[in-house]
Amino acid sequence: MLYLHAMGHFNPENIISNKFLEDLDIGTSNEWILERVGIVNRRTVLPLDYIRETKNKDFRAAFEARLYKNSQMAAASARKALARANLKPEDIGMVVAGSSSPDNIAPAESSAVAAELGIEVPCLDMNSACSSFGMQMNYLSMMQPDALPPYVLVVDSETLTKSVDYSNRSIAVLFGDGSAAAIISSRVPSRAAFVSSTFGSRPSAWEKVGIDWNWRFYQDGNAVQGFAIRKTTEGVRDLKNVYADSAKRFIFIGHQANLGMLTTVCERTGITPENHWYGVDQFGNTGCCGAPAVLSAHWDEIQSGDGVAMSIVGAGLSWAHLMLTIGDEQ
Repeated sequence: MLYLHAMGHFNPENIISNKFLEDLDIGTSNEWILERVGIVNRRTVLPLDYIRETKNKDFRAAFEARLYKNSQMAAASARKALARANLKPEDIGMVVAGSSSPDNIAPAESSAVAAELGIEVPCLDMNSACSSFGMQMNYLSMMQPDALPPYVLVVDSETLTKSVDYSNRSIAVLFGDGSAAAIISSRVPSRAAFVSSTFGSRPSAWEKVGIDWNWRFYQDGNAVQGFAIRKTTEGVRDLKNVYADSAKRFIFIGHQANLGMLTTVCERTGITPENHWYGVDQFGNTGCCGAPAVLSAHWDEIQSGDGVAMSIVGAGLSWAHLMLTIGDEQ
């Protein structure tokens, strides 16, 4: 069992609306976007004028143009989580980070996050692209409790828009930027706890989606969509069979790829609209921080007796399924 003490999230201020994309004259429209992916807005670390003028053709130049680094967004999420948990940065004994779109190859991005927070603690990255949060929870839950410090900060931060070609309408409509943070413990109890976690991957399909050596995003859309629907449906069904009867509310949070994919999963698994929590319509696909950011956005709404099923998929191809249960106030 892994105790969850608080969540935090952050998204940059600049909004890429459907109208903004229409005005780029790349052959898209609000109706076209809503029909295919159900996304209305996305957030970006890039200046909007920069996207208008360049359509982000030079991905390496985007690193210079960005207004936030991954570590800065991750630290903002961490501060929100710390405030919710009534903790201080110095209470954290380890930082674990992940990202599909890191700002540098080395050192570990967690070191940059810890530096932003002003703490000197062990830092490491655990990355499986968009499924990173689920993988991180799974692996940390399997560690000996005494092997971890009392509080561990897990952060996932994405600046995916710096790898998006804004002349390509099929990619431009999908992605946004943001970060999410979780404060977990294997020793200090809290009302929220991950009671089940699994992680898996299909390496034979690793080339289906990713960001290449030139920082360019690519994917086989049909193959990835089919994989995401199948694996998410499978995970939700398995968790529902075990935990739904004992939960007052059985809530689903999935990888925030697109609203159409998530709606299909809900239809196949019998998840009602009020028990489906998502944010992809307003923030786009924010990679590994998407699902945990949704949990953070609803943090104040969780109630005793809730069961929150998180089914997350990503490049690799990879997947993780988590069950979070909510008990009485500590």
